[in-house]
Amino acid sequence: MNTTPNRLIIAPSLLAADFARLGEETRAVEAAGADWLHLDIMDGHFVPNITFGPLVVKALRKHTAMPMDVHLMIAPVDPYIAAFAEAGADNISVHPESGPHLHRTLQLIRSLGKKAGVVLNPATPVDAIAHVMDLIDIIMVMTVNPGFGGQAFIASQLSKIATLRQMIDDTGRDIILQIDGGITPATAPKVLEAGADCLIAGTAVFGAPDYAQAISALRAARPRQLPELTVSGG
Repeated sequence: MNTTPNRLIIAPSLLAADFARLGEETRAVEAAGADWLHLDIMDGHFVPNITFGPLVVKALRKHTAMPMDVHLMIAPVDPYIAAFAEAGADNISVHPESGPHLHRTLQLIRSLGKKAGVVLNPATPVDAIAHVMDLIDIIMVMTVNPGFGGQAFIASQLSKIATLRQMIDDTGRDIILQIDGGITPATAPKVLEAGADCLIAGTAVFGAPDYAQAISALRAARPRQLPELTVSGG
C-alpha cells in the first residue's frame, strides 16, 4: 500500500471524458498526474442519467494502475457490488438511499477487500452516517445534485464538509473526505479550507486543453497542510 504524505488526492471524473476514447483518456490523466480515476455509475432510475456498467470498468482496468474510485448511483445497489469489485474497482461508494440496510452494504464492500464509501447528496444529512463511521473508508459530499456533469457548485454544502471533517477527526480513523461537483480552481480552495482531502473534477480536467496543467491548478489551490493520506485503493 503506497502512501504519499501531505498530498491532495485528485480524482478526474470519467463522466466528462470523451466516451469514444475512454482508454486513451484514462491513460492521459494518469500521465498528467492524477491519483485516482473516478467512475460514475448511473442507472437511469436512482439518478436521471445512464452511463456504464462493470464491463466498462473491467475494460478500463487494463489501461491504468491508478486506483479506480467507483461511485454507484444505482438502486437497489447490493446486487451489483460484487460485479464491480470483480471488475477491478478499488473503492466502492454508495448512497444511504440506494438500499434498505447501509450497515450491511458497507460490510459487503469491505468483505470483498474494497474500500467502502458513503455518498451524501445535498439534501442528505450527516446524521445518515453517524452510526456506521466505523465501517466507512471514504465520505463523498455531493456539491451538485447527482446525475449530470458540469453543474454549478452548491455553496451551502461547505458547512456540511466542515461538520464531516470534525466527525472524521473525532474518530481518529483515516477516513478520506471527497468532494464531487462543480470543482474548479475557484471552488477548490473553499472545500479544502472546509476540510476536504480529495477533489473529484470532471469538466475542470477533461474539459481543459492541457490535463496536466488543469490538475496542477487544482493542486495549487490547496490552502492548508493536509495530513498524511492513503492514496492507493487496495
